[in-house]
Amino acid sequence: MQNHGISQSSPLRSRASEAKVLNEELFFDLVYVFAVTQLSHYLLDHLTLLGAAQTLLMWFAVWLGWQYTCWVTNWFNPGALSIRLALFSIMMVALVMSAALPQAFADRGLIFAASYTLIQVGRTVWVLTTLERHSPMAPNFRRMLAWLCVSAAFWIAGGLASDETTRLALWAVAVACEYFSPMTGFAFPGLGRSATSEWTIDGGHLAERCQLFVIVALGESVLASGASFALAKEWDAWAVFAMAVTFIGSIAMWWIYFDTSSKAASHVIEHSDDPGRIGAQFHYIHVILIAGIIASAVADDLVIAHGSHHVEPKYLAVLLGGPAIYLLGNALFKRVVYGNFPLSHLAGLVLLALLIPVAGHLSITLAGTCTTAVVILVAVWESVSRRRRHGGHRATH
Repeated sequence: MQNHGISQSSPLRSRASEAKVLNEELFFDLVYVFAVTQLSHYLLDHLTLLGAAQTLLMWFAVWLGWQYTCWVTNWFNPGALSIRLALFSIMMVALVMSAALPQAFADRGLIFAASYTLIQVGRTVWVLTTLERHSPMAPNFRRMLAWLCVSAAFWIAGGLASDETTRLALWAVAVACEYFSPMTGFAFPGLGRSATSEWTIDGGHLAERCQLFVIVALGESVLASGASFALAKEWDAWAVFAMAVTFIGSIAMWWIYFDTSSKAASHVIEHSDDPGRIGAQFHYIHVILIAGIIASAVADDLVIAHGSHHVEPKYLAVLLGGPAIYLLGNALFKRVVYGNFPLSHLAGLVLLALLIPVAGHLSITLAGTCTTAVVILVAVWESVSRRRRHGGHRATH
């Protein structure tokens, strides 16, 4: 890979060897454990169509802030003192942003918006001041900064808006600016556009960072189960059964992602002729995949805390919607990795759809048991299928 015109004392990562995920990055991710917890609690307290839209929009903000930082740490070495301090500064602001999430559509909207824009704009300005003037990376960061300044205007305007609907609309435009602009190479009037082939990244590092965020989200699902079980009035057989259902469901979700695709994903991006394009697809898809985990964490809380209640439509949305979104995200991910939409995931989505007219007649725990059974089926099917294909591939060689 090119050295990008940076001197020996440059804070850029050396490309002489594979980039490793460093302890600074793992420490940085801790604030996002808090953010994911805040989001799942917000959705649990706002199980309405509006609440779901608000949670989704805030999730995009959390993900975009993490994603853009992830790309920066792919290029820059977090072990260097200046990068480490910059990363920890972002972490502190992200902690404030995460703390404001529950009231982002109430009286802390401006704090949330200001914190988020400080992360996005501030980080990009810092990169531009760190790069040498004629670095080949600089034009892309200038285009990125232009788009982030446009989105910042909408974030701040939304934070100043007095009603939820206007705030939601303005912030949706801001998210669109940051989510879709990379698809056009950050094309901006007067600044041109870049190609993904110019985004020289370490693919293995980027894949591992995505995998670690999946672990963060799955951790929230396990924590939700444990916290709800700890608060249960009676630890009778039914309560233990409900806890087991949610925990086994989390294991099945882990299995679907890590047993059948994560290693192959790392291989694909590492050996791609255009790792920037594959890396961008990974980030576009993981925002969907992890959204499914967050919704499933809410469902887990319901199964344990309110398991005997009848399934109402608002509960059905997370009980079935969470696993469905997760399976869809995984299917799209495997479409990038393997080149095909897995039949096991399609069957799982069909089974979840067939549960819609049935689940309304069940208790929350029984409905959760049914969705867990579907996820287990997909995990087993996909795992056996991949192993057979791998064994057949080895046999032909």
